[in-house]
Amino acid sequence: MVVVSESLFFLLYVSVFAVAALACFASLTRLQQITDSDTRWGLRALLLTSGGWATAHVGYLVSPTTSLKLGWYTIGLVVGLATVGAWLYFCSAYTGRTYHRNPTYRRLAVAVYIALTAVKLTNPLHQGYFTATAIATPFPHLSVYTGPLHWTAMGLSYAFAFVGYFMLLELFTEIDLDTRALFVLIGITAFPAVFDLIGYTTPFLLDMTYEPLGVAVFAVGVAFVYTDRLDAVQLAAEQDDPVIALDVDKQIRDTNQAARTVFPDLVGAEGTQLEMTLPQVANCLGSDDPILTVQKEGNTRYYRVTEAPYGTANTSLGRTIVFTDVTDREQYSEELKRQNERLERFASLVSHDLRNPLNVAQLRFELLREEAEVPENNDHAAAVERSHSRMEELIEQILTLARDGKPVDQWDAVLLSSAVEECWEMVDTGTAELRLEDDLTFKADEKRLQRLFENLFRNALDHAGPDVTVTVGALPDRSGFYISDDGPGIPEGDRESVLEPGYTTRKEGTGFGLAIVDEAVTAHGWEIYVTESDDGGARFEITGVQTLA
Repeated sequence: MVVVSESLFFLLYVSVFAVAALACFASLTRLQQITDSDTRWGLRALLLTSGGWATAHVGYLVSPTTSLKLGWYTIGLVVGLATVGAWLYFCSAYTGRTYHRNPTYRRLAVAVYIALTAVKLTNPLHQGYFTATAIATPFPHLSVYTGPLHWTAMGLSYAFAFVGYFMLLELFTEIDLDTRALFVLIGITAFPAVFDLIGYTTPFLLDMTYEPLGVAVFAVGVAFVYTDRLDAVQLAAEQDDPVIALDVDKQIRDTNQAARTVFPDLVGAEGTQLEMTLPQVANCLGSDDPILTVQKEGNTRYYRVTEAPYGTANTSLGRTIVFTDVTDREQYSEELKRQNERLERFASLVSHDLRNPLNVAQLRFELLREEAEVPENNDHAAAVERSHSRMEELIEQILTLARDGKPVDQWDAVLLSSAVEECWEMVDTGTAELRLEDDLTFKADEKRLQRLFENLFRNALDHAGPDVTVTVGALPDRSGFYISDDGPGIPEGDRESVLEPGYTTRKEGTGFGLAIVDEAVTAHGWEIYVTESDDGGARFEITGVQTLA
């Protein structure tokens, strides 16, 4: 009867650790469902080391000789230590930290592992880690007596393991999703320490390490039951935006507080179909426009709706829907549309309601001068002609200003040198000189770019004289180009105001030339800076240009 009892006890121990090893190895086939590659790699390492650790326990139990038992026991010590490293790697990757990628931490971990492994492998020489005695109850096995080096190594191992627990617990308490199941699974990995304590202090269990059992339960729980939950928590932790987690049947599985605040209908909606609870969200996902408009307490908010799968491309477990608040951008876009409409109306007003009366005035003045036989050198007639010409120039530049203020929607590939040379030929440059430095290929609206260069060239001629030298080239340290001259330059206090409409230092100037340049720059999404050239003249730097290889 005693023999049967001992055999059952022996079979029970061997079976438990064998099942744990098989569970760890079998779970490896399910890891392709984990979305994050680093988390997947860390969990794979954890399963391999834990499975190897449990296998070493089986070898330790079933080996017929003392030397073989000692060999398997030592292998278990080495592989079990590696499990701590795999655990830390998994915890760091899963919680979004970068410790597992830090070269310094990696080198430190390898150094500690090598040092502790050397202590374990050299135990036959110093006997400071453990000693073993063969005993017959409850079945033939080795009774291991641990030494001071064992307790030192175990203390370090548990300290490192608790670092991983802290990272996970911090994530689970901060994330606004249901993490109770994961709390339980993580807790199970630590529960075998209780068995360790019972085995060390009482005769009811063998004095050995039971941690592989906890990792096996964790592995099975994650790989076969809670993979989608593991992925959902990790994806939600990466952002503070509203998040809805769906299962493979598009049923609402979980939501965070931000989502329930935006969509009160989500409260208690777990297990319902998305299109039934939030049809507007389902319709938005199925449309070409990812922007969802939400009215709440008299305010309008805009959200860009995106969805991401759990698992890999080949193994889908469900999806997360993320709502990114783009209210400021959408409001700006709406304001831009209204501004463009006002510009269109203004351009129409200038084009028809001002140009037509001006044309009539010019025609009637010519008829009046012919009927009254006003001589060509009449001062009054010359003043009227100059006024008409100035009004026509103002109307044309105001129209250009209105047109160039619209955002660019047609982009062309432009070679800086070609565009500059063509624009230079369109301006009456006289004896002025053009110098081209570094070239650049970039995207722009060719017509507005032409007006930009022509107005800057005219500005240089107007303020620096007919013998000015204008230099154009690519910026050396930023994405963009510059136009500079060797004229008198622009005083530092005026460098911002020169771009404003109506600013001019010439009596006959309109004050719109540089304002048109500024509007063209803004319409492209670029920025312009006015500074001093190397020759002491004016220098205009245009940055934020999208260059092409």
